[in-house]
Amino acid sequence: MTRRQPMDAVHPGATGPLPTDPAEIAAITRGEHGDPFAVLGVHPCAQGWAVQVFVPGAGIVLIEDATGASQPLSPVGDGGVFGAVVARRPARYTVIARNDDAEWRFIDPYQFGPVLGAMDEHLISEGAHMRLWRTLGARPLTHEGTDGIVFAVWAPSARRVSVIGDFNDWDGRRHPMRRRGATGVWELFIPGLASGERYKYEIAPAGGGLPMPKSDPVGFQGDLRPDNCSVVRSLDTYHWRDAAWMRDRAARQRTDAPISIYEVHLGSWQRRPDGSWPGYGELARTLVPYVKDMGFTHIEVLPVSEHPLDASWGYQPVGLYAPTSRFGAPDDFRAFVDACHAAEIGLIIDWVPAHFPADAHGLGRFDGTALYEHQDPREGYHPDWHTLIYNFGRREVSNFLIANALYWTREHHVDGLRVDAVASMLYRDYSRKEGEWVPNRHGGRENLEAIDFLRRLNATVYGDDPGMMVIAEESTAWPGVSRPVHDGGLGFGFKWNMGWMHDTLEYMAQNPVHRAHHHEKMTQGLGYAFSENFVLSLSHDEVVHGKGSLYGKMPGDAAEKLANLRAYLAFMWAHPGKKLLFMGQEFGQTTEWDFGAQLDWESLDDPSHAGLRMLVRDLNHLYRSAPALHARDCRADGFEWIDGTAARANVFSWLRRGQDGAQPLLATFNFSAREHRTWRLGVPQPGYWREILNTDADVYGGGGRGNMGGVTARAEASHGHAQSITVTLPPLSGLYFMQEGQ
Repeated sequence: MTRRQPMDAVHPGATGPLPTDPAEIAAITRGEHGDPFAVLGVHPCAQGWAVQVFVPGAGIVLIEDATGASQPLSPVGDGGVFGAVVARRPARYTVIARNDDAEWRFIDPYQFGPVLGAMDEHLISEGAHMRLWRTLGARPLTHEGTDGIVFAVWAPSARRVSVIGDFNDWDGRRHPMRRRGATGVWELFIPGLASGERYKYEIAPAGGGLPMPKSDPVGFQGDLRPDNCSVVRSLDTYHWRDAAWMRDRAARQRTDAPISIYEVHLGSWQRRPDGSWPGYGELARTLVPYVKDMGFTHIEVLPVSEHPLDASWGYQPVGLYAPTSRFGAPDDFRAFVDACHAAEIGLIIDWVPAHFPADAHGLGRFDGTALYEHQDPREGYHPDWHTLIYNFGRREVSNFLIANALYWTREHHVDGLRVDAVASMLYRDYSRKEGEWVPNRHGGRENLEAIDFLRRLNATVYGDDPGMMVIAEESTAWPGVSRPVHDGGLGFGFKWNMGWMHDTLEYMAQNPVHRAHHHEKMTQGLGYAFSENFVLSLSHDEVVHGKGSLYGKMPGDAAEKLANLRAYLAFMWAHPGKKLLFMGQEFGQTTEWDFGAQLDWESLDDPSHAGLRMLVRDLNHLYRSAPALHARDCRADGFEWIDGTAARANVFSWLRRGQDGAQPLLATFNFSAREHRTWRLGVPQPGYWREILNTDADVYGGGGRGNMGGVTARAEASHGHAQSITVTLPPLSGLYFMQEGQ
């Protein structure tokens, strides 16, 4: 047995010049000291080196160095501080503490130097740290030869910030952090901790009052309610297998690529037999193959950032850097992304930089001040959603959000961001009455800081990876949403076409006998279809809050509703613009979406609903295989009216064109309840025009009426063309034709 040697002690308990007056010691023991490294740890003094540690609950405390030599420490005051002066500085020491019930050991965190570097401090202070998550948050680290976790958080106005967790009995006195100068960042390296630790920050606000436990704004995993803790996770343990996808991704996301998006709420697509949520792994095995078979090119998931309230569907996030733990750990989410890419499916996430909830554990008054939000509720409070609005003009807040966008693309390989509620960001008077908003510096209603933020966001994301896709949910006529920043636009890649969606659904809701009076609702969108790079969206917003289902918006009995829906979806797939369909709409779910239950998959027992799903599948595969339907989605020269004026007949006809020299596609729609026989349509080329899609086909649940596979053009001028075809248009139908040669 090796006998431990004592350290070269001078005076156990002696403190020399170290500032350990009773007030300093009392501040440490009460958890009120804002600079714990000035008291705790190892400090030079006249007699040698003074060592002081804080071990509440201990009766006897020793320190032991790397050689096994030990040194008893004496109480300094009566609140748990122990100290001694030794002749030589301990190279690295472990604290051994005992009381009547137990003995415990730990490596003292206050003997370690800072982790944050000068460049990190500079970039944070400038609001230009685009890898912020590699500095803030909680990260496993080997520091000065010792394994542990480094914690770092931005809280510039706090009196004191501590790390609390299971490892210290959630006692804010035990691990107060080090303030890093003017950056407002606090940090602490705690040896011996590892991934999986639950933690929060306890923040003593500058203005006084009780300390506040807060989740980590840059935490990589969250614990679900009611604890709402953050969880330490490494970002360096997952091994990606999607190199081929990432290499070729840019070509799949250009404006001339087929982009057909299946929008999904992960918690209600399917549930387990016991009604619980599926995991990311289950979704990789079920959702991904389903989307692949259906021919969609992308999945868009409602927000997956951690959020406390299920009913917000993720649109009130608290942990922007944490994939929600409802479905698993961060690496499980990464495996889901990998599965998407292995199936050649892109993943888009809904991203919410417009606002955040006021939950006590979140960002609201984070350090006791309006840190992330505006102080003035006329700028910082959202009346529609009872949430707080980010202060986009504060550089650290802008940095926090833009770095988060890069975090998802870099660390989780997501392929696109759909930016939520852009209109609410652009206008200071959004949903506000007169006197409830503050004009900009020019006296106007535009939010100049938000505009600058959005431009910087898009320039940064596309500058980091031009193959990314950033989509705006923007419901106004703001010009240049998808125009590049250098051309004066906001810089998004695409914009949801909300006007098209509202207009066309209004038309479709009419009884066919009244549709002639609403004809322009289907045509006016084509007057601005190329002013932006549009995504035609039939999203979750249209099937909640009493709006009913897409099926339910259609007039008539069950068969007529499905016929209308088949024709409408064919109209959408032939219309210029990328496509987005919310889950359940592909088979005509009859009930409104319920986030607390799975989709009504039993509908597919009905052959007519199964037929609708088959139609959507065929539309997707045709859309992808026919360049005429996608290559010039965002260009006016890809569209040509044949007849947009047949209001009394409820008929619309147009051509779609792909690359120069490629065969065009003719799309025609009959939204009346009667069949049109011998309907003449001008066509640009002679020869046989094959009917490549007919929504009235038996296989889709229709009446089986049509054109016996196709028609031959005749040299009879019509609609500005020298030849024409005569076709049968079944009631409530959409038909596509493509010329097969002369």
